[in-house]
Amino acid sequence: MKTLTMEVARVQAIASITKCMDTIPSEYIRSENEQPASTTLHGVVLQVPVIDIDDTNVVKLISDASKEWGIFQVINHGIPDEVIANLQKVGKEFFEVVPQEEKEVIAKTPGSQNIEGYGTSLQKELEGKRGWVDHLFHKIWPPSAINYRYWPKSPPSYREANEEYAKRLREVAEKIFKSLSLGLGLEAHEMMEAAGGEEIVYLLKINYYPPCPRPDLALGVVAHTDMSHITILVPNEVQGLQVFKDDHWYDVKYIPNALIIHIGDQVEILSNGKYKSVYHRTTVTKDKTRMSWPVFLEPPSEHEVGPIPKLVNEANPPKFKTKKYKDYVYCKLNKLPQ
Repeated sequence: MKTLTMEVARVQAIASITKCMDTIPSEYIRSENEQPASTTLHGVVLQVPVIDIDDTNVVKLISDASKEWGIFQVINHGIPDEVIANLQKVGKEFFEVVPQEEKEVIAKTPGSQNIEGYGTSLQKELEGKRGWVDHLFHKIWPPSAINYRYWPKSPPSYREANEEYAKRLREVAEKIFKSLSLGLGLEAHEMMEAAGGEEIVYLLKINYYPPCPRPDLALGVVAHTDMSHITILVPNEVQGLQVFKDDHWYDVKYIPNALIIHIGDQVEILSNGKYKSVYHRTTVTKDKTRMSWPVFLEPPSEHEVGPIPKLVNEANPPKFKTKKYKDYVYCKLNKLPQ
């Protein structure tokens, strides 16, 4: 049987070739104003707000964090540690144990509009630059949106681990939407309804950042804001998330077993700019593999998103256009004005 030809050199393969070198291919070397070594504020680790989801003051805490930071960590979220550990275990096995030929079976189709599948490059980058990361995308909720063709068959417990995580994650997401809604003076259900309600799509991405000989020059994922409503992320223990705040890039300190919540573009739009989409990027390390499991909560592609009418008046005119989510995505990925 002929092995599949790879469309793109996988970063995992490049990492194994370059691990004894002091160099990386030029397409992974960022321009000077992006290189983490020269642009990170060293010696300062940002303690983004840590919020206990059972705190009686949770609405104000989430609302304040979303206005000022666009990112926070949630503890006591109710997802058992072993559910998160299983999610991480099967994801790690897919990247590190499953043979490459088997991974390529669920690779993205080149040129396809579908984001799901195993892959390496994601969006158009200037000057053909690349991020030091491989990834796997697939939807985990609702059932009508799931295409199991993109779910790994191996390891065998992959599906069960992801379905259990999805089930638990939905409860957390509902609590966050409720707090975001109440924090704007809306009724508890209004933000989630405007976001797509039961139709909200949960898109899992597994990021795999292999060790990099020159972490001072490369980035895992380039600086961006998420297109989603919110992103709920589980990292492994290796530091790497950075946030841009007060004109500087800072490392974000993780709390073990916390969920990291990013406010994305759609919640910024729904809130008419009151909540801020977080500008962030990821760095890589020399001797450790970093992984993360973000789940992007997105509207269905035909769903129209715009400022919630109750938040708009003469004193607060709409700051964003109302448009279908698929049109927003097209503009963002192709770097076109919104």
